[in-house]
Amino acid sequence: MRLVALPIVAALVGNAHSFSTGNKQLSFVPASKIASNSKSTTTTTSLFFFQDLLKSFAPKEETETAQAKQANDYDEPIAKSIEILNAAAETKSEDPDEVVTALEDLEKLMRKKCKAEPQAAEKVLENLNGSWRLIFTTGTKKKQDEIKGTVNYFPIKAVQSFDTSTDPFGIENGIYLGDLNVVKFAGPFDFDLVRRKLEFDFTSIAIFGFKIQIKPSDAAKIGSSTGLGSESNVKNSNKGKRPFFNWISADENIATARGGGGGLALWKRIEAEE
Repeated sequence: MRLVALPIVAALVGNAHSFSTGNKQLSFVPASKIASNSKSTTTTTSLFFFQDLLKSFAPKEETETAQAKQANDYDEPIAKSIEILNAAAETKSEDPDEVVTALEDLEKLMRKKCKAEPQAAEKVLENLNGSWRLIFTTGTKKKQDEIKGTVNYFPIKAVQSFDTSTDPFGIENGIYLGDLNVVKFAGPFDFDLVRRKLEFDFTSIAIFGFKIQIKPSDAAKIGSSTGLGSESNVKNSNKGKRPFFNWISADENIATARGGGGGLALWKRIEAEE
């Protein structure tokens, strides 16, 4: 299409031919002559018409490049926030205030990205599979108010695991002393792709490996007392609501989310046997 259009355009522009259509005469003239002939009674079409026309024949690759450039409005700052959070997950020595800022910025940017690219939320769920060690948390909003600050780097080993290969999806949440698993909750979860909201119920608890079935309301109370959950989960359970996380991101290295209690958290991917 483009090869055919160019000779036609060149011929029309070079010879400034005119032709009639209905009762109007159309004249094709070079753009440089338009200003001097602005009072002409004929309808004039300039070279800009052909420039716009030829854009419609642009290769798909050019269109995709333009779209990628537009995506950089959020992709580049996302990468900068991820860089800070990766460093925090590896060293646990990054400035806590910078980590909190990176989490807050990433939350806003990922909201924008997922709105523009719905498949980004699907990628978050896909990457969520596996085991994650809690590295950093601001604590719930209530806890922040109590201590007039954030909790920062989590002092003990807490691991969450997700499995989307089962029906329903499965979640586990455990606390360790060294490598010894002291307590672990398990149950099903659902994931809302539009809001990236993960709602779950804990239906069993294992204490030093001894597993028993429990009610979700009991899990909320135990979780709140052990640090595995927030007090808001207890209130939600009493209202018939499920505890939840609003997931921000998940990739091959780190995951981030805002909990139902309002706190932000950062996890590092680990091997399942850790």
